Amino acid sequence: QVQLVESGGGLVQPGGSLRLSCARSGGTLDAYAIGWFRQAPGKEREVVLCINSRDDITYYTDSVKGRFTISKDNAKNTVYLQMNSLKPEDTAVYYCATRTVWCSDVPQFYSYWAQGTQVTVSS
Repeated sequence: QVQLVESGGGLVQPGGSLRLSCARSGGTLDAYAIGWFRQAPGKEREVVLCINSRDDITYYTDSVKGRFTISKDNAKNTVYLQMNSLKPEDTAVYYCATRTVWCSDVPQFYSYWAQGTQVTVSS
């Protein structure tokens, strides 16, 4: 019943910025967490950061600290991933996923996933 619609990917130059959005609809719970994952070609999927139902943010990937942050519009049930100072190594398909209330670093604990959006950082 829960659906996630993701948008905002694209091509950006190194040092540039990009904002991804993840809109949640359906389901019976208002308290939920949104995690952001990414997968580069030939590499494993990694959890990057997450915001829980209390708007606490957890960073799982050290390389994005100080550059990436999450915000939430509760009225719209939409979470935004703001990516600044982008680097070529940030190039990946980015996915948002949701679970109940609390963040987790275990991908299997996230029940619903968006379709993913390509982020390419290149000059």
